Amino acid sequence: MGLKFYKPYTPSRRNMTSPDFAELTTDTPEKSLLKNLRKKGGRNNTGMIMVRHQGGGHRRAYRIIDFKREKFGVPGRVASIEYDPNRSARISLINYNDGEKRYIVHPVGLKVGDVIMSGPSAEIKVGNALPLSYIPDGTFIHNIELQPGRGAQMIRSAGSQAQLMAKDSGFAQLRMPSGEIRKVPDSCLATIGQVSNTDHNTISLGKAGRSRHLGIRPTVRGGAMNATDHPMGGGRGKSKGGNHPKSPWNQLAKGYKTRKKSKIWSWMIVADRRRAKQVAA
Repeated sequence: MGLKFYKPYTPSRRNMTSPDFAELTTDTPEKSLLKNLRKKGGRNNTGMIMVRHQGGGHRRAYRIIDFKREKFGVPGRVASIEYDPNRSARISLINYNDGEKRYIVHPVGLKVGDVIMSGPSAEIKVGNALPLSYIPDGTFIHNIELQPGRGAQMIRSAGSQAQLMAKDSGFAQLRMPSGEIRKVPDSCLATIGQVSNTDHNTISLGKAGRSRHLGIRPTVRGGAMNATDHPMGGGRGKSKGGNHPKSPWNQLAKGYKTRKKSKIWSWMIVADRRRAKQVAA
């Protein structure tokens, strides 16, 4: 993937960049794997806003992605590499030998015509999905399950990858992109390789309108609000004193640990992400 730069014939074009989409092979999605996607604007079933700053945006159709990869032992050939408006990564259309078609998250290095497979008998190569117990230590992986059979929940966004560090007592230790090392049951599936579209984090939107196209509404600083609207609001002029960074619901934004120690997954964290960064520094 590369980036496309523009001539600054308007102020917003000066710093705007976008993907060149050179890796895509078609702009026509598979109709059997599409379904309607209704916009909610961040609201729940009662109409109350649960997630702020959402609304509008271009109309999209949802691509049904195979995160479970449960077709063990059935080879599939990459038919196309496509754009997905619902995620930062690219997706691949896979034609399986039994006639079924499925989308998967496209990894770096997978090309049209390549054959992939899932299951314990699959080779250790890009695009294949295997249980963690069958993957060698040191391998870079993505699309990782947290519970066997539930489907991939981690390492699905553009350019992300985790590294399998060790296996012991039925668990695999993974180094996450944040630096955190955590345990995952070694019977969980993971896909070999790194997620595609690695330059996604370098894209500059360039203007406010592109955020609106993505369905992102404006964000107002808490310090610019009135005292009745935000814990950091109020004061004469541009006031900062005495107001530590907080959320609109008065939760501290810096230094406050939000991960509950009583949660069932907390004992699976081998090395905290903050501590890992301090050691690396």
